[in-house]
Amino acid sequence: MKRRERTQHLIELGGLVAKAGIVELADDDRAVILGIMVEAAAKLRGQDREQALASWRRRGKRAFVEDSGASKAVAR
Repeated sequence: MKRRERTQHLIELGGLVAKAGIVELADDDRAVILGIMVEAAAKLRGQDREQALASWRRRGKRAFVEDSGASKAVAR
């Protein structure tokens, strides 16, 4: 059961990378995508951690809302 939950979690995380448009913007270059995530992790280890989290959380919530609105428009 744990393995299935972990697999589902990893699939969801991959979906977020795709939803953000990173796959297309990086031409599906795995080294670039990993570099982006390593850069974000470094920022989270720095002094501006809380500011970065707050900013990224706001952007993420807006993206979910925008995506939800787009999904509803397509369904109509």
